[in-house]
Amino acid sequence: MDGVSRRRFRERCGEALFAFFNRKYRMPSNFNIVAPDQGLAAALQQKIDQKTKPLGALGQLEKVAKKIGLIQQCLEPQLNQPQMLVFAGDHGAAKAGVSAYPQEVTWQMVENFLAGGAAINVFARQNEMNLAVIDAGVAHDFAPRPGLINAKVAAGTANYIEQPAMTSEQCASAIAHGARIARNLAANGCNVIGFGEMGIGNTAAASLITHCLTGTALADCVGRGTGLDDAGLSRKQALLEKALSRYRAAGGDDQPAQVLAEFGGFEIAMMVGAILAGAEAKMLLLIDGFIVGSAALTAARLFPAVTEYCVFCHCSAEAGHAAQLRALAAEPLLDLGLRLGEGTGAALAYPLVVAAVGFLNEMASFASAGVAEKS
Repeated sequence: MDGVSRRRFRERCGEALFAFFNRKYRMPSNFNIVAPDQGLAAALQQKIDQKTKPLGALGQLEKVAKKIGLIQQCLEPQLNQPQMLVFAGDHGAAKAGVSAYPQEVTWQMVENFLAGGAAINVFARQNEMNLAVIDAGVAHDFAPRPGLINAKVAAGTANYIEQPAMTSEQCASAIAHGARIARNLAANGCNVIGFGEMGIGNTAAASLITHCLTGTALADCVGRGTGLDDAGLSRKQALLEKALSRYRAAGGDDQPAQVLAEFGGFEIAMMVGAILAGAEAKMLLLIDGFIVGSAALTAARLFPAVTEYCVFCHCSAEAGHAAQLRALAAEPLLDLGLRLGEGTGAALAYPLVVAAVGFLNEMASFASAGVAEKS
């Protein structure tokens, strides 16, 4: 990188993040993420316990309500301008055969999102969530239009079977783009982000990230993705083993940022940045399934307090998602056998989040309703 390019990169990504990647995969230093103050925890719990119900009778909704109250540091939290973000990017390894679908499906599905015809469009409309699609690195040029954010780092990543998927500069740029998107939403009054993705081959990338960051056997992290048959699953496993061998031979040490650059997609790296910035801004983060989970896992390995801002929305049918949930000590709201991606699990879980806030704010207490408490 020449001097002019280096200066422009610093200006685009921020001095601290540039310094992070320039020191080769150390922790980013331009995020200030702290866990919510627990000073209000007892008051929130008392308010929940005084509702006209047996203790704990609303199960996970009670935990979600308390989490949101702590994030917002108030007894009457509000959900403002809920936003679904679908990050899209292509993967160089897709052409090697890690997916049942051709790479072109990525851009074709982006067009479907923009036309309003995908499952995520239906669920976002149904639940009154705004929806934006981010071109993080699709191998296609899209015409500008409402609902599309152009943050393209490059036209897809490199093939990680042969070389790192991203350079450190590309990875830093993707993180910075994602952070900027989340910060802009927060500045405009949004306090809830749902995360989704699109990228042929990205379950393979998520499998490698999950293996490296959790220590789970690779075979237990690899699933059928978009519908591989047994032969396709075996081929996918062999290709990922080959990618790991290359990485280990090059001295890979499973530092989160290095793993992200080695195997991630631009959409995954951009979600990492948005998750980090969203946590910094004390937003509620709705984490979808396996691929979004790989971004959340990476972000949490960098800043463990990130999980205090996350609601894990569902348990994916993809094999490796259980490993992610265990590693993050996460309790998902739904288990519907979903494996679509797009943020569909986050959108489907959002009404439960609304219900959690609703009961906390509107449900009568024993005292206000004149109902006798348990003796």
